[in-house]
Amino acid sequence: MISTRLCPGPSSTVSFRRAHLRSPPINFQRFRLRPICCAVSNGGDEKGMTYKGAGVDIDAGTELVRRIAKMAPGIGGFGGHFPFGDSYLVAGTDGVGTKLKLAFETGIHDTIGIDLVAMSVNDIVTSGAKPLFFLDYYATSKLDVDLAEKVIKGIIDGCKQSDCVLLGGETAEMPDFYANGEYDLSGFAVGAVKKDELIDGKKIVAGDILIGLPSSGVHSNGFSLVRRVLESSGLSLSNNLPGNSGKPITIGEALMAPTVIYVKQVLDIISKGGVKGIAHITGGGFTDNIPRVFPDGLGAKIFTGSWEVLHVFHWLQQAGGIEDAEMRRTFNMGIGMVLVVTKDAADRIVTDSSMAAYHIGEVVHGEGVIFS
Repeated sequence: MISTRLCPGPSSTVSFRRAHLRSPPINFQRFRLRPICCAVSNGGDEKGMTYKGAGVDIDAGTELVRRIAKMAPGIGGFGGHFPFGDSYLVAGTDGVGTKLKLAFETGIHDTIGIDLVAMSVNDIVTSGAKPLFFLDYYATSKLDVDLAEKVIKGIIDGCKQSDCVLLGGETAEMPDFYANGEYDLSGFAVGAVKKDELIDGKKIVAGDILIGLPSSGVHSNGFSLVRRVLESSGLSLSNNLPGNSGKPITIGEALMAPTVIYVKQVLDIISKGGVKGIAHITGGGFTDNIPRVFPDGLGAKIFTGSWEVLHVFHWLQQAGGIEDAEMRRTFNMGIGMVLVVTKDAADRIVTDSSMAAYHIGEVVHGEGVIFS
C-alpha cells in the first residue's frame, strides 16, 4: 500500500503524486555514496579501522559521479540549480544513512527527522539559497502510526529551524521489505536564490579565509564506521561516553545528537557580504568537501587545533585505532560547515559574539587539503 501526503499552499492546489519536469540544461546534484550495510572485515592490510573496511567506499562513489558526469554534464555541486526567471531554484536530496540503525537501537526517533531535513537544506544553502519547501519519503514494512508520528514531528521541527514548509511526503508500507520495527527515510528540499547572488566559489582566490561553524557531533555521516567501532569496543549505546569531561552523556545520546541546521546562521552571514564559497562537511569530511568549492589550482590549508574537536571524535579514533587521515575524510571533526570569505568578513564573523565561528584555515595555491 502506498499513500501520499501533500499539503497545498495558501494559493495553490496540489493534486499529483510525482511530477517529472524536462527543462533547459541544469546543474544536477549527485555526489555522496550512502552506506546501506556495514561489513565486518577491515579489508586488506589497513592498520586501523577505515570507512572502506566498514563497507563504504568513498572512491567508488566518486567514480560513479565521474561516470554520470559524462552522461549529464554539470553535476557535482552540493545542490542542483534550475534557472527560473531572475533566480535559480536550488534542489537537494539526501537521507540519514545507517544512523537509522542507532535510532532503532536507542529508541530515539523524534530527532532523526531533524537530521533528514538538515542534510538537504544545509546542502542547498551553500549556494546562498533560502529553503522554500521540503518533501519526505517514509518507508516501512508495517506502518506503526505512533512511531511514524514521532519521525514526522522531527521533520516538522527541522523545517521550522530552517524556515521552510513541509509541503508533503510519501508514506510507503511494503510488507516483507524491511525488518520488523525498521523504516527508511529520504528527504528533498527546494530553495531559491537570485542569479546575481549565487554563491558558486568562482571568485575565490589564494589568501581568502576559511571560517568553520561548529557541529553538534557526528551529524549524519560515517555511521557504518561508528557502528563498527562501537561493536569492537565492547561497550553499548547505554554506557556513558568514556573520558567525557563535561556532563555525563551516554554513547547513544552523543551519537544521536541531531545535525545542526545552519540555514539561518549562514544566510545572515551571507547578507553582510564577503562570502565567496561554502562547503557542507558531510561524507568525505574536510578532505573531499572543501576542495569542491574551489576553482582549479587552489587548495586549503587547515590549522589543526584552531577549533574544539568534540570528545566523541577522540573516543571514536582511540577505540577504533583510526588514523588521522581517515578521521578527516570520514567525519566532520567538530566543524559542520566551512565558509570561504574575505579577510574583512572573517574578522567580522569571528568577533560576532552572537555566533560560534572559528578561523580554521586559508586558501592556498595548489590542490587538495593540507593540515598544519
